[in-house]
Amino acid sequence: MCTSLTFENSRGDHFLARTMDFAFELGGQPIFMPRHQTFQGDAGEFTTKYGFVGAGRNLSHYIVVDGVNEFGLGAAALYFPQYAQYEETAKAGKLGLAPHDVTAWVLGNAKSVAELRDLVKTIQILDVPVALLGLTTPLHYIFSDPTGDTAVLEATSEDLHLIDDPVGVMANAPQLSWHLQNLSTYGTMQAEERPLHDYLGLPLKTQGPGTGALGLPGDYTSPSRFVRTVYNKHYSIPTADIPSTLNLLQHLLDTVTIPKGVKLKTDGKSDYTQYRGYMSLDERAFYMEPYDNQELQRVVLTDEMLNDWDTPVEYPLDHTPHVSHLN
Repeated sequence: MCTSLTFENSRGDHFLARTMDFAFELGGQPIFMPRHQTFQGDAGEFTTKYGFVGAGRNLSHYIVVDGVNEFGLGAAALYFPQYAQYEETAKAGKLGLAPHDVTAWVLGNAKSVAELRDLVKTIQILDVPVALLGLTTPLHYIFSDPTGDTAVLEATSEDLHLIDDPVGVMANAPQLSWHLQNLSTYGTMQAEERPLHDYLGLPLKTQGPGTGALGLPGDYTSPSRFVRTVYNKHYSIPTADIPSTLNLLQHLLDTVTIPKGVKLKTDGKSDYTQYRGYMSLDERAFYMEPYDNQELQRVVLTDEMLNDWDTPVEYPLDHTPHVSHLN
């Protein structure tokens, strides 16, 4: 399970951030992928044109789950159980991709969300498992770029097309359309305190600020995380630069971050937030925050990397909690 959101600060900088919630230890870390790569994908070979940086792991080939490319296009894959529908084979003239290879293909071949709207018509997502997990991962995807254009890809039929995401938030199942309709249930909420009315002649004393959000769901289900993220994103105070926006995004993701042990699967394993990823789209930078160290760790795409490097680079994460000593 995961939660993602886009954000534009008052200066016009754009961001895509996400939690990566999973029970299986993914072991992801920041990865730089150069231009013009050939991937031996699990559904067949595919090539890329553009360089990008993101989070992933080399499992016979590089699997990337989120990142940002040299044009500022950001992408993230989120779990979509019981709703994803994949094809067995690709139709003639279309490229077949395993679900877990879509993010790398998008980041390596699309300059923008607008361009991706046409490109997705040339692929089909196939029912091909991840060897390490032994299952086909049910996924859907969120994309955003420096224009603020944001869209979601949900493979619920053989015809793929991007779905506009007007709130710039995505969680897990059900479909995005369901989540957007569900927002109407909470449409009367507000940041301001609500006035109280007397009942049967009894004057009621205030419970203090925050009454405007009474009823905001606080659990870790996908619908609740979606609503909570939309509410907090909508009412948060705007920021004016990249560091302050990253700090705000950390606070927004705090509201949906899952500690170990509080959300157990039927097999007893803990589904928790293994890391949080922040894609600074205009900056072409990827920030990663592992569960055990809340200090942001940054990799930025440079012209030297894009023009001169031809080998993928993995960046080890620092998992040591950092404490600043003031005396």
